[in-house]
Amino acid sequence: MQYIKELSQYHSDRDSAVTFGKFDGLHRGHQKLVRKVQELSTNENVNSIVCAFDMHPLWKEKGITPQLIMDQRERYLHLETQVDVLIDYPFTPEFARMPAEDFIEQIISRRLHARYVVVGTDFRFGYEKRGDVQMLSEYAGQYGYQLFVIEKERYQDRIISSTYIKEVLRDGDVEKAAKMLGYAYAVDGVVEHGKRLGRTLGFPTVNLHWPEDKIVPPKGVYFSRIRVDGAVYHGISNVGIKPTVSDEQRLLVESFLFGYEGDAYGKEILVEFLKYHRPEQKFPDVESLKVQVDRDIAAGQEYFKV
Repeated sequence: MQYIKELSQYHSDRDSAVTFGKFDGLHRGHQKLVRKVQELSTNENVNSIVCAFDMHPLWKEKGITPQLIMDQRERYLHLETQVDVLIDYPFTPEFARMPAEDFIEQIISRRLHARYVVVGTDFRFGYEKRGDVQMLSEYAGQYGYQLFVIEKERYQDRIISSTYIKEVLRDGDVEKAAKMLGYAYAVDGVVEHGKRLGRTLGFPTVNLHWPEDKIVPPKGVYFSRIRVDGAVYHGISNVGIKPTVSDEQRLLVESFLFGYEGDAYGKEILVEFLKYHRPEQKFPDVESLKVQVDRDIAAGQEYFKV
C-alpha cells in the first residue's frame, strides 16, 4: 500500500475507486465503504483509495484537543493490506475554504481520476459543507464518475458512529465498542522503562505511555490481549497513574502478560482491551497492592481459561 500525506504526492494516471471521510476508528460502517472500494478495484481494475481527512491542522488552529479512537498509525496498520493507497489529507484552514465544486473538479476528477466515488449518506464537503451526495450525483456525468452512496451500519437499532463508540468507551464497555468497531479497542506504542516494581513483587509488567490524542476509557484493570514480536498473549492491563506507588499524573498502560518471559523494553506492542474488570485504586501499602494484583491475575486466568 502506498501511504502519502499530500495529494501532490499522488501521481498515478490510472482510474480509481475512492472513498472519503475522517475514518476515526474504521468502524463497521467505515468498513462497508472500504469493502465497496475493494470490490470495485478488483472488478474494474482501478486503484483503490482511502482518503482520510487529517483534522489536526484545523484542531490546532482552534485550540481543540482531539479524543480519537484511532491514530494515523493504527489506521495504516488496519488498511495496509486492504487498499492500494491511503491518503492522510491535512484538513488545513485553506482546504476548509475550498468550494465544493472545486473539490470535485480538482481532487476527485483531476488529481485522483475517480471512476467511482463511494461515500456514506451524510458525507459533506467543501466550504461551509455545501457539498453533499446530491451535488456529487449532479456532477457525476460531467466528470465521468459513478457514485455509490452506502447506507449506515446499525447496532441495536442505532447508527454506528465514532461519536457513539466514544460514548461507549467512556462508560468502559469495551465489549460493546468491539462489536461496533469490528475489532477490540487498542493502544499501541513502544515499551518504556519503569521502576521495575512489578518484577520485584513477582509480576513483571510492560509499560506504555497513553497517546495524548486517544480517548481514555475509565481508569482501571482490563482483561487484555497483547501483541509483541508477532506473538499474541493474554493478560491484564491497568490504565491509570499507579497512585499507590507514584505521585505523577502521567497516564500509562501497565500490562502483565501470561506466559511471556522475554524482554519487551524498546519494542512496539499493541494492547487490546477485551473486558473491564475493576476501577483503579490507591492502596494503603505495596503489600495490599500485591494481594489485589494476585487476585486480578487469577481473575484474568479464569476469564481466559489459562
